[in-house]
Amino acid sequence: MGNRIIVVDDEKVFLESIRRGLITAGYKNVRMESDPKEAAALFERGETWDIALIDVTMPKMSGVELLELIRGHSPHTECIMVTAMNDATIAVECMKKGAYDYLMKPVSRDDLLIKIRHAEERKRLLDILDLKKRETAPELTNPKAFERIVTRSPRLLEILREAELHAFSNVPILITGESGTGKELLSRAIHTASPRAKSPFVPVNMASITSTLFDAEFFGHVRGAFTGAEKDRTGYLEHANQGTLFLDEIGILPIDLQGKLLRVLQEGEYARIGSGRQRKIDVRFIAATNEDLAASLARGTFRKDLYYRIKGALLHLPPLRERQEDIPLLIDRFLSELHGACGEKRIEEKAMESLLRYDYPGNIRELRSILQAAVNLAQGGPITLNVLPEAVRSRKLPSGRVPAPGSGPFVTLVEMEKVHILKIYAETGENKSRTARVLGLSLNTLRKKLKCYGVG
Repeated sequence: MGNRIIVVDDEKVFLESIRRGLITAGYKNVRMESDPKEAAALFERGETWDIALIDVTMPKMSGVELLELIRGHSPHTECIMVTAMNDATIAVECMKKGAYDYLMKPVSRDDLLIKIRHAEERKRLLDILDLKKRETAPELTNPKAFERIVTRSPRLLEILREAELHAFSNVPILITGESGTGKELLSRAIHTASPRAKSPFVPVNMASITSTLFDAEFFGHVRGAFTGAEKDRTGYLEHANQGTLFLDEIGILPIDLQGKLLRVLQEGEYARIGSGRQRKIDVRFIAATNEDLAASLARGTFRKDLYYRIKGALLHLPPLRERQEDIPLLIDRFLSELHGACGEKRIEEKAMESLLRYDYPGNIRELRSILQAAVNLAQGGPITLNVLPEAVRSRKLPSGRVPAPGSGPFVTLVEMEKVHILKIYAETGENKSRTARVLGLSLNTLRKKLKCYGVG
């Protein structure tokens, strides 16, 4: 699991017992420290830990003193105090000073894991609240997991950071957004960023599941369960065990099947067709829809209990027309993907202008399809206006749009980036901080670019 845990206790036998319990439960980033002053030095040097287990009574430095130091240097660390039976009053006093909870010795493995998971959940929620208060675009702690999602949009970067925080929990996630906004891509990124990354990611298109096939597809069956069942078969739930099950287009699942899915979510178990044996599963559920589920609830076509069960966390992906700063980046990415087979591409200035002003009702999927078709029609040459679809070519240039620079009829993506940055800079009244926030750039990066343009 991804959270970093430090355990501070002068009893080395206790430390070893806790270490074994955490490692067995899947925690990998665990540090044991028998000297509280050494632990204090780690925090003073700026090292950060998500959770700290601290013995109350230690030589050299008390647990209370260490707690106060940690709260001063790393306020986002959730501290759990560990105390002997007769120190409960001290543990409660520690909670008044900022500790999250306490454990009494001897510590059972189950109690330990319950307290840690509660602390993880609290930290996740507090981090999400913190995220909402930020004025600058947040940075991902695991950008590699999200590398396929191309963006500099502050709004989308905030969503990705929230998704990353949810990745470390088991809370079900509902991803909403128009068709083509990248809901499956985001769900895969969440899986990759989670402790389940090495286990299967199983995508299921709910539109393809009929009432007659649902049980067999999801639960599997045993040999002889029905005519034609010549051998045992595993279903989606068993395939996804220990991993992530992605339920795409959940909004169109027939209501008579929603109750079956709800039971699995609630109970964490199922039975194969033809078998009375209940099987326990450990699956992370991520659902996605482009349907208006609020309207479906009002119509009675979607169960409220299922809705609130799958919406443990809600992530809404904005349409491409609301993150236009990403269009040049996406064009660059898609043309790079096509580069190997088709050679280097340049884009005619008017063609680029048309691509930038089009509103993409089909979102990112539509943009990629447009570029794929344009590359095919260009036959190894540059992309010109006449190889773009009529719907793209016919869009008029909005007032205030700055035309792309360039000495010839073609424009590079570098030039288009310059035009976009200068346009936003002008619209913010030449306010560098606001411009950097809108563009999702650091202030230093923006200053360097403006200097290169001979501005500011």
